[in-house]
Amino acid sequence: MPRSPCNPLVIWPSTCNRSNQRVIPRSWVLAHSPLTGPAAWGRLPALLREQAYAVVVIDVEDDDEAPYAERYATRAATQIAAAEPPTPTIFVAHSGAGPLLPAITASLTSSGGYIFLDAGLPRPGRPSRRDLLREEDEGFAAEFVDSLRRGNRFPAWTADDLADLVPDVDDRIALMKSLRPRGLEFFSEPLPALEKWPDAPCGYLRTSAAYDLWLHIAEQRGWPAMSRDFGHFPALASPEGTLQALLELAARL
Repeated sequence: MPRSPCNPLVIWPSTCNRSNQRVIPRSWVLAHSPLTGPAAWGRLPALLREQAYAVVVIDVEDDDEAPYAERYATRAATQIAAAEPPTPTIFVAHSGAGPLLPAITASLTSSGGYIFLDAGLPRPGRPSRRDLLREEDEGFAAEFVDSLRRGNRFPAWTADDLADLVPDVDDRIALMKSLRPRGLEFFSEPLPALEKWPDAPCGYLRTSAAYDLWLHIAEQRGWPAMSRDFGHFPALASPEGTLQALLELAARL
């Protein structure tokens, strides 16, 4: 969808902390969008483990009532803490998990870095998901909210809708089963506030044109950023390509 230009200085707090020492991760944490489940990661966790990394795959299923974002962040943080991944850790947020990364990691003791994978980005204040969508494309946001007000929920994708994005039939079935359609209340609630964030280097991996705006903002902030044409579910469409892109990006943090 088309995106409107924006001033990244308005959207963003301070830049990520930088040092001359490169981050060498020992583990990865993968955060799925609240609109899907961990099926969106496909074989990527296994591929990372083959590279001798520890991997934590967040799996939140009980954030089905308000406050949705806080429930997701709390459950995710609890799972990460219980897993005790060796540090430094790279946190990867896909799609709608992006704005929740500060809340997810707020109670954790250390981070090696953050990578936003075709994801929205956190911003100051307590904007809603609807507010973030309005900043991206005001016209589309109005149509989207009108649809939700009529009682529709999102996502309402069919298997045919996802055929080009997720070519493997088994992956597509798993993703469809994991979808979590949400109503207006979900998209209208204020997201958790940012506190002392970012506290580690950040990077951005754009894999579909719908996230060009966020890629532009990341570049304007001086973050390491990469663009690939894998589609919005890159770990399913090109797991090996996504692995290589993430490893390259992590090496630049």
